[in-house]
Amino acid sequence: MKRLLFSAMALAGVLAVTAMTMIDRPAKPAEGDVQWLTLAEAIKKAEKEKRPIFVDVYTDWCGWCKVMDRETFSDPKVAQLLNEKFYPVKFNGEQKEDVVLNGTTYKYVASGRSGYHELAAALLNNQLSYPTVVFLDENFNMIQPVPGYRKAPEFHMIAQYFGENQHKKGMTWKDWEKSYQSPY
Repeated sequence: MKRLLFSAMALAGVLAVTAMTMIDRPAKPAEGDVQWLTLAEAIKKAEKEKRPIFVDVYTDWCGWCKVMDRETFSDPKVAQLLNEKFYPVKFNGEQKEDVVLNGTTYKYVASGRSGYHELAAALLNNQLSYPTVVFLDENFNMIQPVPGYRKAPEFHMIAQYFGENQHKKGMTWKDWEKSYQSPY
């Protein structure tokens, strides 16, 4: 009887540890999903293989951010483009952890009910509007912030413009709109 009780307690302990490990482990993204990185992970990857950085600046309370996650970033064509052409980063504009970028340390600033992160303010040109996506070049220099919710077809056109470096090749946005071949 003692042996059975001990075995049951040991099994319960193993199950509890396994459950806790699974809770702490982030779910593996499904194939076709955006492979989101932290900014630190993107910087580390960019040191090995140069690629532009895409930053989705969001907040937990932003309803349109959630819609963009659900409808735009979950689109397979958008996910494929972001994964192939960029290092895609999710950045909470109200996170409290310090971030170092290009030798500058950015901090959380308490303000009003919640506050903001200095990096979000820098990326958004001090226009704290959510959602805003930001395109950085392979050296982490600002290319362009794009504020507001975008449906998948419109977002794809914008991301492909920057992902193919059309802005560096001298193609104007108006010319790009005319030449862009939508996969939708």
